[in-house]
Amino acid sequence: MMSDEDSRRAQERAINVFRRKSGAAKSSISGSARIGEGLRCEFTQGDHRVVTDMPEILGGAGTAPTPGLHARASIAACVATGIKMAAQRAGLTLRSVTVDLEMDFDDGAMFGIGDKTAAPLETRLAIRLDSDAPAAALEALVEQALAVDPYYLALRDPQAVKTSVTKG
Repeated sequence: MMSDEDSRRAQERAINVFRRKSGAAKSSISGSARIGEGLRCEFTQGDHRVVTDMPEILGGAGTAPTPGLHARASIAACVATGIKMAAQRAGLTLRSVTVDLEMDFDDGAMFGIGDKTAAPLETRLAIRLDSDAPAAALEALVEQALAVDPYYLALRDPQAVKTSVTKG
């Protein structure tokens, strides 16, 4: 495991490269999800693999977490990681960062029932920081971290989403 100081130095190296070469900060990441028989789905990105399935009550076999679990984990983990990284760069010691996430849904909307959206109706994040730093410094740190957190912003802000469909 990398120490906070080693992590801070690694981040500073990346920041220096991005400042000198703005093109180095641009990236596209791709992966692919595939479902065959049933609702078990495998997403691959490079050497990494994530498997999802739906519960039996919704037609799956319940052999893996749902896609929603991974989406919620991604948001909470990204927020927690972003706060920790910002603290390392700021020289603030955080013994731990905990992000509790709650989302409300109208599950019928997933099947076109009713007039609600299938998107989350509301998302709540409760952030707990174990630190000796003053509360005002911690609140400023969280505000700064959330302003640049990719998956918090993906949840909060509209974005262009393009699709294409091909046969085969």
